[in-house]
Amino acid sequence: MLYALQQLLNALPIASLYAALAFGYAIAFAVTKRADITYGALFAFSGHVFLLGAHWGWNRLFLTFPAALGLGAALAVIVGTGSGVLIGRQVVAPLSRTSPNALTVAALGLLLVLMEGARLLSGTRELWLAPFLNGPLILWSEGNMRLSLTLLQALNSVLLVMLVAGGGWFLAVSRFGRNWRAVCDDPLAAELCGVASARICTGAYGLAALFAALCGLLATAHYGTMDFGAGLVFGLKVVLIAAVGGHSQPLRSAAGAALFGLCETLWSGYGPALWRDAAMLAALATLLVISRRERGPV
Repeated sequence: MLYALQQLLNALPIASLYAALAFGYAIAFAVTKRADITYGALFAFSGHVFLLGAHWGWNRLFLTFPAALGLGAALAVIVGTGSGVLIGRQVVAPLSRTSPNALTVAALGLLLVLMEGARLLSGTRELWLAPFLNGPLILWSEGNMRLSLTLLQALNSVLLVMLVAGGGWFLAVSRFGRNWRAVCDDPLAAELCGVASARICTGAYGLAALFAALCGLLATAHYGTMDFGAGLVFGLKVVLIAAVGGHSQPLRSAAGAALFGLCETLWSGYGPALWRDAAMLAALATLLVISRRERGPV
């Protein structure tokens, strides 16, 4: 019983990470209606910027470790979100109104640019962070068994859940959220009502990039590094995971992604870890094929 409860606790960090990634992806997808693997590249690119900023602050500016982490985090958010706004304005907004496949092709090119840029900036060296906040937070114990998370895992989970909740509240009550929903439903009708759909598209992609940047730096802080190929892996994974709850509905997409993260962790606890990704993605693809249906505007 305690082992099962520990597995549920272990699922919190990955489930909250998937939920936040899927929420941000759904904000952009609802406007473009196009699968976009660039989002995963922004996630990984922001993690690399966090690593580079922290190492630069520690080795070049001789900052304290917390200050170096703060510098890396600030650079990750600024550069990651800024890149998203630039991509949304110069690439996504123009191409989403042209050929249906143009954005998909451009996304592959942008993924290569971001991943190769991160690799060249780091000198093709895999950078690592020193462990921090890795002490156990014991929630319950009985004999030699205990339920625990590390302090960083607990902090990341709380921050990511707050990020999703705050994003849902912002879309529900803000003027941008109302205009975003109008553009999602019918861009032409929104234009006739005075809403600048191109500006909303850019803003939506920038907001999605903010989610990707925050998720990237939190994931990098948790794992200590970011792999050069993570952009493609997470890009493809988020496209599939977000579909569990519905691409165009951020909160439902986040809930479906959290469920996927829970199932993935339970597989790791009870099944062969070597086949985890293959089995989960195959099950997800099968589910999407079986339940596929035409979706109208939401």
